[in-house]
Amino acid sequence: MDYKDAFKDKTILITGGTGSFGNAVVKRLLEYGAKKIIVFSRDEKKQFDMGNEYGNDKIRFVIGDVRDKDTIFHAMNGVNYVFHAAALKQVPNCEFFPWEAIKTNVLGAHNVIDAAILRDVERVVVLSTDKAVYPINVMGMTKALMERTMIAISREKRGKTMLCGTRYGNVMCTRASVIPYFINLMKLAKPLTVTDKNMTRFMMSLSQSIDLVLYALTNGKDGELYVKKSSASTVGDLAEVLAEIFNYDKGIKEIGVRPGEKMHETLISAEEAPRTEDCGDYYKINPEVPMMDYRDYYFKSREGGSKLPTEGYTSVNTERLSKEKLKELLLSLDEIKEELKNFRK
Repeated sequence: MDYKDAFKDKTILITGGTGSFGNAVVKRLLEYGAKKIIVFSRDEKKQFDMGNEYGNDKIRFVIGDVRDKDTIFHAMNGVNYVFHAAALKQVPNCEFFPWEAIKTNVLGAHNVIDAAILRDVERVVVLSTDKAVYPINVMGMTKALMERTMIAISREKRGKTMLCGTRYGNVMCTRASVIPYFINLMKLAKPLTVTDKNMTRFMMSLSQSIDLVLYALTNGKDGELYVKKSSASTVGDLAEVLAEIFNYDKGIKEIGVRPGEKMHETLISAEEAPRTEDCGDYYKINPEVPMMDYRDYYFKSREGGSKLPTEGYTSVNTERLSKEKLKELLLSLDEIKEELKNFRK
């Protein structure tokens, strides 16, 4: 889909803009003719490196924290669109410091949304995760609350700002995700450690995650959540295929499921399935609406709505990638191609 008309001459702010998503979406937005791209984050070193890499006057870097409402309000001046990607995402860190996750993932999101409304921003997309569905860890719980915050404020209809969101599965080759972790273990000549070989995860490329967010921004309405239709793989197959690709022979070691981990992930819950619509490459989860006759709503949904399984959309009931298909997918990623060039030079 061509998004040039949507972003030409627009000013876009990206919170957490020095992360994997921010770096990748900046490239797209420059291609689409954005007027200005504001990269808002806490890490001055990453901003310095990113500025040197791009050397583009259309990119403006702002040091700040979404926890500080004044800072994000100041940065939002003149902005048309916002991608809210700033978050604490590491499951163990959120487990040990839950109050920090609450301050960033929930209160920070509220600050971003409130500032956008006060600044008359046109559209905001918040980025969530499959861990927000039936959450069992702090990261998922705070992301679920972020979603509910977005939906609740969207019901208030304050100002002109449209608020919607996306949910991701596993985005391959992003920082701190499992694929770079496996590759780093190979560089250290250590066995690949997996918690449980039968654990399943959705597989999505970084490019697909950007497509999802752009689709949500250009098509979304208040309170909606968008999900990319994604294949899944077992963690064991992923480790084995990576070892095959890199011709690595140090073995794979199971270490057991860690606290806060699920065997399988869910992108759409069973409760959300009846109000989910098929949009081709994506699913749209419509928000629950107060004062609606729920019996009528659920009846209509079953007649003409989603064809999702009654248990929702999970990494078990989606398409399971064979090892051959998984290998083909991994070899198509630029990050894997680059790692293969430099591996054991």
